[in-house]
Amino acid sequence: MTVRSPAVAGLFYPREPRRLQADLDALLAAVAPAESPPPKAVIAPHAGYIYSGAAAAAAFATLAAGAAAITRVVLIGPAHHAWLRSMAAPTVDVFETPLGRVRVDHAALADLPLVQRDDAAHAPEHALEVELPFLQRVLGSFTIVPLLVGDVPPQAVAETLGRLWGDAKTVIVVSSDLSHYHDYDTARLRDRATAMAIEHGDWAALGPDDACGCLPIAGLLIEAGRRGLRAQRLALCNSGDMAGDRNRVVGYGAWRLH
Repeated sequence: MTVRSPAVAGLFYPREPRRLQADLDALLAAVAPAESPPPKAVIAPHAGYIYSGAAAAAAFATLAAGAAAITRVVLIGPAHHAWLRSMAAPTVDVFETPLGRVRVDHAALADLPLVQRDDAAHAPEHALEVELPFLQRVLGSFTIVPLLVGDVPPQAVAETLGRLWGDAKTVIVVSSDLSHYHDYDTARLRDRATAMAIEHGDWAALGPDDACGCLPIAGLLIEAGRRGLRAQRLALCNSGDMAGDRNRVVGYGAWRLH
């Protein structure tokens, strides 16, 4: 069995399993009880838990109501460490976190357009990894379809998500932060505009300065619009609200699509 080992355990989230579990439980417990039925998709941030953990918890807590039925997670986000002309899927059998291993659904990855196998792109990437402990804590047992998005049209992302859409057993998680390194007030204005675009399904209004995962988000909005789903805001904040100074902040948001 081949394993993709954690790249940011001990940096973005605790390496020690008991502490990680306790931190996740505290973040999830702070969220209001999830509405039923669970969403088909969520958008969640991917920074260190001290910064974006509360916003991420708001997204993942909504999956709790359907946890018993969800068996597969399509986990998609931007590639931060590799320039890609396509979307990258791994060849490894499992992704590992301090909470255990999650098996990759290679059958679902077969014959997808614009998807190449590239373990090197996945090895250092945090965008998907930081979402996994939340999913492990909320869902328990599941498989993943992990995809990193490079320089591809949003329509191609939408087509891929359409092929992976599945039934109630499949949930889609898009990993993305919002604006980067503006002062606090500028970031709030920019992120509010981005949030409105997401909530109105205006995928064409999103660019890389609005969200590092603008292409995965845009692809999700295209496919969600075809299927009559809308995005509901769950959280909107930035690192200045949580820790650190307010001169260079990163924005975080969470949405459920239902």
